[in-house]
Amino acid sequence: QVQLVESGGGLVQAGGSLRLSCAASGRTFSISTLGWFRQAPGKEREFVAGIKGRGTDTLHADSVKGRFTISRDNAKNMVDLQMNSLKPEDTAVYYCAALWPSTLYIPRRSSEYTYWGQGTQVTVSS
Repeated sequence: QVQLVESGGGLVQAGGSLRLSCAASGRTFSISTLGWFRQAPGKEREFVAGIKGRGTDTLHADSVKGRFTISRDNAKNMVDLQMNSLKPEDTAVYYCAALWPSTLYIPRRSSEYTYWGQGTQVTVSS
């Protein structure tokens, strides 16, 4: 059994910051590849960022580079997404996702990930 639980979403004004967290359980966390995705109403689920098992290899979508940072704490079985300089177009439900074992490359396609959290709403007002 694998469980992922997101937290940290909310309402923020444009230019503000939020930090999302995802707690994982049920598997050996350090060997997982983890990702953050988001989905706005009427749109496809979009890759935001990914991170490999040791946390030294990351990938960020072009739309969030320089603003969002993914990180992980294997001792706490958590993965975070620090979101700065938020824009209204960042408004979406944000999901964390995981797959085991850690992959050689970080997948961008949602279909590559096996486990998903329930999502947390992020709303950015103008």
